[in-house]
Amino acid sequence: MDITDLLSPRGVIAQLRAANKKQALQELARRAETISGVPERRIHDVLLERERLGSTGIGGGVAIPHGKLPEFDRRHGLFARLERPIPFDAIDNQPVDLVFVLLAPSGAGADHLTALARVSRLLRDQAMCGKLRGTDNADALFALLTEQPETSPA
Repeated sequence: MDITDLLSPRGVIAQLRAANKKQALQELARRAETISGVPERRIHDVLLERERLGSTGIGGGVAIPHGKLPEFDRRHGLFARLERPIPFDAIDNQPVDLVFVLLAPSGAGADHLTALARVSRLLRDQAMCGKLRGTDNADALFALLTEQPETSPA
């Protein structure tokens, strides 16, 4: 699975302004509605519901809020680089400035887990996160997120 299966250029926000986690999730839900066609309120509710189970802040300034709804016809991704890091109750207690929202249909069990694992691997790479933090251009962020890693000969 490639990140391009989840993310389109329209799904990249280069400078999201938010003062806290709730505000960030509200803005991301609003943006996700334009990509998915699913109402903002439904998206926001499912993201908040997931956060109540435990923070999706995975550490290192990264969060991967995610949720499933029957209205989704496929998986959708949304990436945001925040203007300023915000408290997110992350596992390392550090503020978050890189957020990748993953939304999936209700029946997407293994596919959803595969997508979460792929996004997590990508954003646990410190060099990648450094590059993402080094630009505030949406096209450059999309290019970084979707570049194919070089494969070494077997």
